[in-house]
Amino acid sequence: MGFARTCSVALVGVEGVVVEVQADLEPGVAAFTLVGLPDKSLTESRDRVRAAVVNSGGEWPQKKLTVGLSPASVPKAGSGFDLAVACAVLGAAERIDPRVLADIVMIGELGLDGRVRPVRGILPAVLAAADAGYDQVVVPECAAAEASLVPGVSVLGVRSLRQLIAVLTEEPVPEEEPDEQGRPDPLLAGLRMPGTGAATGMHSVGAAQHDHDHDLADVVGQTSARTAVEVAAAGGHHLFLEGPPGAGKTMLAERLPAVLPRLTREESLEVTAVHSVAGLLPPGKPLIDVAPYCAPHHSATMQSLVGGGPGIARPGAVSLAHRGVLFLDEAPEFHSQTLDALRQPLESGHVVIARSAGVVRFPARFLMVLAANPCPCGRFSQRDSLCECPPSAIRRYQSRLSGPLLDRVDLRVEVDPVTRAELTEPGARGESTAIVAERVRQARERTAARLAGTPWRTNSEVPGRELRSRHQAVAGAMDEAERSLERGVLTARGIDRVLRVAWTVADLVGHDRPDATDVALALQLRTGVPRGVPMAIGALT
Repeated sequence: MGFARTCSVALVGVEGVVVEVQADLEPGVAAFTLVGLPDKSLTESRDRVRAAVVNSGGEWPQKKLTVGLSPASVPKAGSGFDLAVACAVLGAAERIDPRVLADIVMIGELGLDGRVRPVRGILPAVLAAADAGYDQVVVPECAAAEASLVPGVSVLGVRSLRQLIAVLTEEPVPEEEPDEQGRPDPLLAGLRMPGTGAATGMHSVGAAQHDHDHDLADVVGQTSARTAVEVAAAGGHHLFLEGPPGAGKTMLAERLPAVLPRLTREESLEVTAVHSVAGLLPPGKPLIDVAPYCAPHHSATMQSLVGGGPGIARPGAVSLAHRGVLFLDEAPEFHSQTLDALRQPLESGHVVIARSAGVVRFPARFLMVLAANPCPCGRFSQRDSLCECPPSAIRRYQSRLSGPLLDRVDLRVEVDPVTRAELTEPGARGESTAIVAERVRQARERTAARLAGTPWRTNSEVPGRELRSRHQAVAGAMDEAERSLERGVLTARGIDRVLRVAWTVADLVGHDRPDATDVALALQLRTGVPRGVPMAIGALT
């Protein structure tokens, strides 16, 4: 009788659980039993592992074989257990010393020829192994760079089971012939999830690409909207842009990611873990260090936006936009229930999805930008009579965005059509992305210094009770906002959000505390009612 054990990791969302893979050989009729709550793809590993061992020059034991995955109560899905199962079987057959396997975590899928294929979720799996105290990890060779992002873990990247056996038995490591140059590597196919490519709108684009392709200076006019974009980036405030087609709403939203600061190391690992699970890591770039940008089509379902799917839930657009921008163009065209599903992650910063297979928690701390036309034809405004939509149609169209959802949006700006003078005037270009991004970076540094020692990073995250007790404005500065509360223009949540925006304006202009001018600008950005203050941040500094 032979027994051996090694370890792998089961992912539930972006959180991992270390699983002990045990193999037991007993005399009897040759059979292979896999227990421990495996899913269909994991159950099929019996055939993959057997073929991989034989084709790697090993001998398959002709005995009664039982492989157990412990703890048995945790659902286990995917093919990432293949490598651990194969080594546990070889350890039980004494081809590999079982003592060598006991403290190693192995993650990878096996091809029938013994090649080790990558799987999604390598980074969160290695993070879970490190948190559990393991310091040796074996992963596919092409995923070794991603696994090496975790500090304090020794990573071994292997291309085949034959190579791993040689390393564990201290034999000469065979050279594996690489694929012909110029041909696609079939091993990389496991890193991408079908249906999440560029054609679906579910991919993320980094700020570096936006900075290269787009510049805020390309936006003509739109002083109020440009200021709102800058304030949104500095404080993490949600933004609603309303205006006719062609006014520049999409241009402004596309340029917002480049204004955001680069991600910190901790934020980069969070974002990379989500994209690794979703199969959306850019090839050759294991660490995402710029703010992601996700712009799903208005026909997106609730599952694609929030997360879900059959079996164990997958991350949706709100999680793919974690620490970045979620842009919902033509927001009224989204299904109303889909939009209202955003209310909980907007407040909590995460999504909890309950399924029969288990409960999954995904991070979802994103900056939401809504863009909408004022009416079905898009030409309705206070200064233009070209709109031919009946009042009832305008009301129905505008009511598609519910009051509770809009109450969670700090900045609401009307984007006016660009005039001929603005479009043709020489030197009409505004400030570039680099100038605005530098102001945003300095404002974020002031915010970080003020919030040091607290769990919050941006002004938009500070709870209302903390704002009213420890982060008050200058005496008398909130009088106009309080009168708006009495008149019903603002809700209790709304007045807290005005104070948050006022703190962001103060950080941008260098004030120690928000004064009446900062609050007035915050009120104007919140309600759209002019307050007699300059709309350009540069004019306030």
